[in-house]
Formats: sequence, C-alpha cells, structure tokens
Amino acid sequence: MSVLSGKKILLGITAGIAAYKTASLVRLLIKLDAEVQVIMTPASKDFITPLTLSTLSKRQVHSTFYNKEEENEVWNNHVELGLWADYFLIAPATANTLSKMANGVCDNLLLATYLSAKCPVYFAPAMDLDMYKHTSTLDNLSKLQEYSNVMIPATSGELASGLVGEGRMAEPKDIITFIESDILSKLPLKQKKVLITAGPTYEAIDPVRFIGNHSSGKMGFALAKEAANLGAEVILISGPSHQQIKHSLIHRIDVTTAQEMYQEAHKHFDKVDIAILSAAVADYKPKNVASQKIKKKDATLTIELAPTKDILASLGAIKKHQFLVGFALETNNEVENAQRKLKRKNLDVIVLNSLQDKGAGFATNTNKITIIDKYFSQKLFELKSKDEVAKDIMNEIIVKLDA
Repeated sequence: MSVLSGKKILLGITAGIAAYKTASLVRLLIKLDAEVQVIMTPASKDFITPLTLSTLSKRQVHSTFYNKEEENEVWNNHVELGLWADYFLIAPATANTLSKMANGVCDNLLLATYLSAKCPVYFAPAMDLDMYKHTSTLDNLSKLQEYSNVMIPATSGELASGLVGEGRMAEPKDIITFIESDILSKLPLKQKKVLITAGPTYEAIDPVRFIGNHSSGKMGFALAKEAANLGAEVILISGPSHQQIKHSLIHRIDVTTAQEMYQEAHKHFDKVDIAILSAAVADYKPKNVASQKIKKKDATLTIELAPTKDILASLGAIKKHQFLVGFALETNNEVENAQRKLKRKNLDVIVLNSLQDKGAGFATNTNKITIIDKYFSQKLFELKSKDEVAKDIMNEIIVKLDA
C-alpha cells in the first residue's frame, strides 16, 4: 500500500500544455486509494476539461469562488479546502502561477487555497526552456523552496515550442514516486523495524474445540498500520482474526497457538528496534489434547491445564537495544498490577486497559488507555477510536525513543 493511500490530496492545475497529463495523474492517485480534489485556474480549462477530471476524481472540480451556474450560488471555501488536504500538489505549475505563489498574489481560487493551506505543498514546474532559465523564474523557484514548498524538478526533452531542453513537467508516475519517496524520507520511523503481535491465540482441546478469548485483533492491526504509515517496516504476528490489512511495509504472519506466536516472536526479535506485544495470548493450554472429538457423556468435563510460555517476559529477559511495549488488561487494582507487570517483565512501556471503562477492551472499535513508562510516569488518554489510540501509542514511543 502506498503512503498516499487514504490521504486527501488537493491537485492544483494551471494553464500549461502539460495540463493534459493531469488526467493520468488523477487516475494514478485514485488507484492508490487517495482522495483527490481538483482545483483549476480558469485559464487551465482551455487545456483539459473539468468534466474529465471530475469523472476521474469522482468529485466536483472547483475553479471559481462561486458556482454561479447553481440555482443558489455556492461558495467554494478556500480556507476549508486548504485545511481539508493532507498534501497539496500543483501540477503543472506555470511561470505565471509560480510568480504569484512566490509573491503572495491572490487572484484566483487556487492561489487563495495555496495561501490557506497548512499541509505540505509540492509543485511541478512546466514551461518553455527560456522561461524556465529566466532569472526571475529561478528566483521564484528558490523563494518557494525557502517557504518550505517542495519542488518536483522539471525534466529535459522536447517542449511545446519545438525546443529541446529543461522545462517539461515530470511524468505523472514520476511525480507520484517523488512524493512517496519524499514523504517516506521524512517519516519518524523510517529505517526502523517494528514487531507487533495481535489477536487471540487458540489452544486446542480436541480437533474441533479450543480455549480462546474475545480479542478481535483490532488494536494490534491499528498499531501495525500506524507504524507502517510512520515509515517502519512491520512484522505483524497475528493469532486467528478476521481483520484485514494491506500495506507494502507490513509483513503478516498468521499463527494459531501461543507456542507458534512464541516461536515467531523469538525468530524476529533480534532484528527489530521496537516490539509491541498487544496480542491476548492464552495463559493456559490443555495439558493433553484429544486426538478425536470428545463425546458428550458425563454431566461434567474436567480438563487439566498447563501454563503457556510467557512471550513478553521471555523477550524482556533477552532484550538488548529493543524498545519493548506490553499491554495489561485489568479488572481491579489496575495501575498497581500494570506497574508490577512492567517491572517484572523488563518493559520500557506498558499500555493499561481497564475492563471497568465502558468502550474499552475486546471486540470494540474504541479503547481508553493509560501509558506507564519504566519510571512509573503515567499518561491518561480519553476514550478514542482504536486508530486514534494507535496514533497516541506510537507518538509516545517516538517521544521516548528521542528522549
């Protein structure tokens, strides 16, 4: 999955012949599961039609402050557009628009949105050779980059004038590759490896029955997604779960039992920088597993249980450079129990959930956590979606890694 998947992207199109390439650009972004909102300068509509871009982006294209053709004039709020976007890409960026961007000129919707945007801005220059090499253009390109805008360099080739040289807008696929690489290079967990365990484990009683728990794996999968979105290479070891995940930086390993999860965790632990053990691993397993289905004969059935290996404690005992995070799901004396577990298992951080908190725990879309570090410092978070909780946990890990 691309780092652009699920991201909100404003695509600003200005009046250059390279505007014809934006149809392919929109199509590629949509294929990456990005949301695309197109803003055109009025003159750019001479080069490509809003209908084409609206059809491809599945959104109405904006080019003026008001939609005058509507029965009631609708204001296209440039401030809302600027705040909506995760990234703003201006392609093609003509000499005229670059000059206005660099000097704060605001005479159309695209420029007003640019001045309102709080997100990273990328621009792909496109113009003829002499225009591209002109001192004023070079000054504008330099000034825009000083403003923290990111330039996607123009390429060399045959230009609309017939000249051959620098000034061609980069090809759509190269624009996307450039943006993806730039985003990845700035992510806080780039070049880090993260091990995450998720879901329950099932311990067989006989060929058709097992001992398990109600864990859905949602929290672990949310953590894996967030870690990957922050640039980490993620090894996700999951017990039986219906959760699905697709990301180029996530390698999923499916297991069933506590022993299988133990083996996979130890297999990869030496190679990782961070390990987050959020799985609800069974503490006990049947001592003897029946080879045939147990028939219902008596009023009661006694199953002798044996303890499973403690994955978290075993990793804490051998950790060297790894930052180790555990979870504690408690029903009473929550903080005291979590602190004891933190110390006993040699953890750097423990994430406490309480089943006393409504909306927290297994099989929910929300969670309420307290993060406790090895100095017993506590940070309490409000009830949030598990995706938001994953962000809070990863942010705390990053802060403590940088401390």
